[in-house]
Amino acid sequence: MKNGTFETELGFIDSDIVKDFVDYCLARAPEYFYTMPASTTGKYHPAYTLGNGGLVRHTKAAVRIAEELLRLEQYSHLPHDTIISALILHDVIKKGDANSQWTATEHPVLACAFVEKCLADCAGYLETIHGPVAYQLFIENVVPEMCDLIRSHMGQWNTNKFGQEIMPKPFSSAEKFVHLCDYLASRKFITCEVD
Repeated sequence: MKNGTFETELGFIDSDIVKDFVDYCLARAPEYFYTMPASTTGKYHPAYTLGNGGLVRHTKAAVRIAEELLRLEQYSHLPHDTIISALILHDVIKKGDANSQWTATEHPVLACAFVEKCLADCAGYLETIHGPVAYQLFIENVVPEMCDLIRSHMGQWNTNKFGQEIMPKPFSSAEKFVHLCDYLASRKFITCEVD
């Protein structure tokens, strides 16, 4: 099911190195990412994102919302490719351990660790294919910002069950934008047609 699932969304990314990296990550995502519902309790997401493949539909909706909003003049200054790639990968480790039945509260932090591991695993490939200059810019600028966007995507819901802050709240304009797109995609009254 992995092959081609996010073809449309990858097509929104302009940079070849960013697109190749996100595709690499998607190929190594846990199988449950492609099959689980967006909400393991059924409480927090619209009906079309529940059931088999619901998390994929939620992810596609968040990306589609971002792509539409980024066309507006008021958001044109935001880092397009980084935002799209962060939204594609923001819930990639939603359950944490594949054996878990529930969403892992710290899933944004786990997703960042997954992205960083994928980068370590494919560093030589990316540098060879795209060249040392593009690779250096990618690891110095794009990946750290992508992780910041993923890590803060939960917004005000950034604490564990003991009330301890375990993730940062969005601070930059891009972080707030990613949170907004994810939030809108999770509203029960909003339905998005995604392919």
